[in-house]
Amino acid sequence: MITFMMAVMMLVSGAAALEEAMGHAQQVKNPYYSRTDTTKLNVPDSEWKKILPAQVYAVAREKDTERAFTGQYWDSEGIGTYYCAVCGNKLFRSDSKFASSCGWPSFFESSRPDAVTYHDDTSYGMNRIEVLCGRCGSHLGHLFDDGPQPTGKRYCMNSIVLEFVPDSTIGR
Repeated sequence: MITFMMAVMMLVSGAAALEEAMGHAQQVKNPYYSRTDTTKLNVPDSEWKKILPAQVYAVAREKDTERAFTGQYWDSEGIGTYYCAVCGNKLFRSDSKFASSCGWPSFFESSRPDAVTYHDDTSYGMNRIEVLCGRCGSHLGHLFDDGPQPTGKRYCMNSIVLEFVPDSTIGR
């Protein structure tokens, strides 16, 4: 039993290392990615299409939506920071994440007032507020008024346009 548990732990840590390496490889190919630069970007979609993986591009630039309960962060409970997977902009802290049971990662506030921007979205006959990355303008998800206190807001985000960095990896 102990051997089995050790094998599982090694697989999990190996998967985390692979995920971190893949994230790093994506950053190397993306000259606009920065976790510290907050300068607004004005990059044409044709350029993003060359840089981003197809699924990230579809959500971020074409406003697609991943299916509920399929994204890697919808039920994650790690302690750390969520960044824009497109440009590296700091978006949310894990202490503002909550279990909303909607199938997407949900937060009650952004990391800072200009981390995200908002746009009226009347697509599909609905009245919603679209949430965009404050740095690169990528579609992240939508904002609803049914979240917990202290804000009463629910930032319902697509996992695929988020990158999670655990606090334990900062400074390595």
